[in-house]
Amino acid sequence: MNILHQLQQRFALALADFTEDPTEFAAMIRPAADTRFGDFQANCCMPLGKRNGVNPRELAARLVDKLDVSDLCEPPEIAGPGFINLKLQDEFLQQQLQHMAADQRLGVEPAGEPRNIIVDFSSPNVAKPMHVGHLRSTVIGDSICRLLRFLGHNVTSDNHIGDWGTQFGMIIYGYKNFLNTDAYATDPVPELARLYRLVNQLSDYHAAKESLPAQRERLATRQAELQSQEATAPAGDKSAQKALKKLRSELEGLKEEIASQEKKVATIDADAELQQLANAHPNIARLARDETAKLHGGDQENRTLWNQFLPQCLQALQRVYDRLGIQFDLALGESYYDDMLGEVVGDLQNKGMAKESGGAQCVFIEGNEAPFIVQKTDGAYTYATTDLATIRYRAEKLNADEILYVVDARQGEHFKLLFATAEQWGYSRIKFAHVSFGTVMGQDRRPYKTRSGDTVGLESLLDEAVSRAADIVAANDDSKIDDAGNPTPELDAETRQRIAEIVGLGGIKYADLHHNRESDYVFDWDKMLATTGDTATYMQYAYARVCGILRKGDVTAEELQAIDGPIRTTEPAERALALRLCRFSEALEAAANDYRPNQLTQYLYDLAGDLTTFYANCPVLKGTDAATRENRLRLVELSGRVIAQGLDLLGIAVSDRM
Repeated sequence: MNILHQLQQRFALALADFTEDPTEFAAMIRPAADTRFGDFQANCCMPLGKRNGVNPRELAARLVDKLDVSDLCEPPEIAGPGFINLKLQDEFLQQQLQHMAADQRLGVEPAGEPRNIIVDFSSPNVAKPMHVGHLRSTVIGDSICRLLRFLGHNVTSDNHIGDWGTQFGMIIYGYKNFLNTDAYATDPVPELARLYRLVNQLSDYHAAKESLPAQRERLATRQAELQSQEATAPAGDKSAQKALKKLRSELEGLKEEIASQEKKVATIDADAELQQLANAHPNIARLARDETAKLHGGDQENRTLWNQFLPQCLQALQRVYDRLGIQFDLALGESYYDDMLGEVVGDLQNKGMAKESGGAQCVFIEGNEAPFIVQKTDGAYTYATTDLATIRYRAEKLNADEILYVVDARQGEHFKLLFATAEQWGYSRIKFAHVSFGTVMGQDRRPYKTRSGDTVGLESLLDEAVSRAADIVAANDDSKIDDAGNPTPELDAETRQRIAEIVGLGGIKYADLHHNRESDYVFDWDKMLATTGDTATYMQYAYARVCGILRKGDVTAEELQAIDGPIRTTEPAERALALRLCRFSEALEAAANDYRPNQLTQYLYDLAGDLTTFYANCPVLKGTDAATRENRLRLVELSGRVIAQGLDLLGIAVSDRM
C-alpha cells in the first residue's frame, strides 16, 4: 500500500467541501520533516485559507472534522498557523509490516490500469565501440524499465541502434581504401572502429583547414569590437557591461573552437603518414557521404559489406550489455525503418504538414523558428524521418500508450519538434516524454575523457571498476579476525572475483542513478566504491550484513517469512525502521512518476541508515528474549529483502557475503 497516496485520497474527499480542486491541495500532504510532530504533515490550509480569505487554523479545524483517517492514524493534531500533523497507528503500521513480510511483492500493488510503455534507450551507433557517453542512457533506461514493469505496466524496451547512418559510409570508404587485412582477420570490430576514426579524422582535418581562415578573421573582427566597446562603454551602465560580458564569452568560445581546429590540423601535419593520406584523399568527406548514399540506394557491393560488418558490431555491443545484465525486448535499428521513410514524407505532404523550403521538405511548428527537416535537398531522409516512422510503428504495431526517449539533454530541441509533429500527424493520444540527462564529467569539470583526450571506452571503464572493487573486497575479507585475533578470511578466489564484479558494476550504475538525471555529475572512483555514504557498496554491505545476522541466528529467510502474526514496533528505532519499510511503495511510485531513479536511491540510502540506527539501539541476537529476537529478526529480514528488491530495480545485484 502507498500510505501517502491513501492519505492524499482521504484529504481530497474532505477538501471537496472547501475547494473546486481538492487534488491540488491534497498533494500538499508530505512525510513529516521532523518526526517529533508525527509521520506525515498537511500544509494545505495556509494557501487554501489565503485563497478563500479564511483563518488557516480555523480552516484546519473544520477540515479535520470532515477528515476520516481513523483506521490509519491517531487523531490528527493542529499545530502552529494551521499545520495538520498525522501519526500512523502502531496497530496499522504493524499490519502493513505483516502484509509486506508475507508478500513477494513487498506490499506494492500493481497498476490498476496498466499502460503499454515503450522505453527507447542506449541506442549506440554500432560502427563505434560504446563509450562512457552511452552509460547514462543505458543504466537510466534499464532502471526505468524495471521500475515500470514492477509497478505492473506493459513495458517494451527498444534499443534503437544507429545501424544505417553516415558512420557506415565512413567505414565502407575506410574499408575500401585503408584496410589492414591482418587486423581485420584477427578481430574485425577494432579494425572497423579504427577505420571510422581515421576517415573522421581526415575529414575533420580538411574541414578545419577550410574553416580556419574565416574563423580567424571573425576572431580579429570581434576582438576589435571588444576593444572599441571597452573604450566607450560607461562604467556604471549595466546594459553596456552585460553586452561586454556576452562579447567576451563569445570570444572565449571562438578561441576554444579555433584552438580545437588548429589541434586537428597540427596532429595530421605532424605525422608524415597521416599527412600523406590527407593529401591523397582531399575530398574524403564527400566521398564517404557518397558511399552512404550508395548503401541507402541499394548498391550491391555496399549492401554486402554492411551485411558483413553489422553482425560483428552487434556482437561487440552485446558483450557489454551481457556484462551489465541489460536485455532488450526489441533492437530495431534505423535500417528497419528505411523502406517506410518515403511513405512518411508522402503522408506528411498529403496532410499539408510537409512543405518545400529551399529544396528540402520541412514541417513548420508554430512558435519555433527552425523547421523540422524530413527530407534534404538531395532527396536523402533524416533522423527526423526515421523517428517519425518509428512512432508510427510503435503506435500501430505495438499499440503504445506512452513512448519514453532516454536521450541526453542536448537533443531537447529535436524531441520538442518530433513530439509536436507526431501530435499534428495524428498521434496525440500517445504520451511522449524526453527523459533527458546531463553529462558524465571528469575532475576538471569537462566531459570525462582519458589522459590522451579520447572518450573513455565503456568496456575499459567496467574493467577498471571491477579491478578496483576486487582490491576492496580482498582487503575487507583479509581484515576479518576471530575472537582470538586470528585472520579468518571467508572467501575463495572465485567468490572474491564474483563479488568484485557485483560491487564494481553496481558502483558504476549507482553513481549515475543516485544523481538527479538532469544534472551533470563528476566521475569519482573513490566516492563511487566507498563502503560508507550514498553508494551501492554501502547498500550491498547492508544486505550482506542482514544475511550474516540470519546465518548467526541459525534461521533462514523462508522460515521468518512463514511466521504468522504482527511485527511489533515497541522501540523508537523499530518504529522508525518499520515506517521507512512501509514507504517502499511510495518511493517506487515517486521514482516512476517522473522517471527519476534517484528517488529510489534516496529511499534505499535512508533505509540503510535507519537499519544502522536500529542495530545500534535494538540488539537482535544477544541479550534478548526469544519473542523479541524473533520479532527483530523478522524486521531485519524484511529490510534485507526491500534493499535487494530496490537495488534490483536499479539493475544492481547483491551478494550474501562481502
